[in-house]
Amino acid sequence: MRVTEVIDAWGHENIRSTHKTTFEITKETVLTRRGDCIIGVYATKGATDLHLKFRQVARKENTRITITVEADEMKEVIQAFGSPQLLFTHPTDLVIRKSDYVCGRTIAIRADKSAAEFSRKLVEKLQNPNQKVRITLVVES
Repeated sequence: MRVTEVIDAWGHENIRSTHKTTFEITKETVLTRRGDCIIGVYATKGATDLHLKFRQVARKENTRITITVEADEMKEVIQAFGSPQLLFTHPTDLVIRKSDYVCGRTIAIRADKSAAEFSRKLVEKLQNPNQKVRITLVVES
C-alpha cells in the first residue's frame, strides 16, 4: 500500500538547518535562532493532521517513508522508516529523526539525512520568508 501526504510551508529568515540528527516542519509562525532543526514554518499540517490511512501504514514495522522537500527547482529527498511506536499526537510539529527515538512529534525514524545535511543552496532559499516549501511524504508498505 502507498499513501501520499502533501504539506505546504514557508521559509523564515532564522532557518539555519544545522541540527545533526533531525529536521522539523512546524505550523508555528515564530522561529528563533535556537530552532536549528526547523526547515519550514507556517505548515499546513502537524502530526495529528496526517490522514488516518497514512498513520496506519506508517505504523507498520519497517515501512519505508520517502520525504521530498522542494523550494522552486531545489529538492532534497530523504529516506526514512515508520514504526509501530509512532504516536502522531503533536498538533503543530512534524519531526524526522536519524535515530529510533519516538515522541508525539516524530513522523519517521532512521532517516538518511538531518537538517545539517541539506544542500546549503536549498537552505539559502529556505531563509527567505516569501519562499514556499512543499513537503511530500510517501509511505509504502
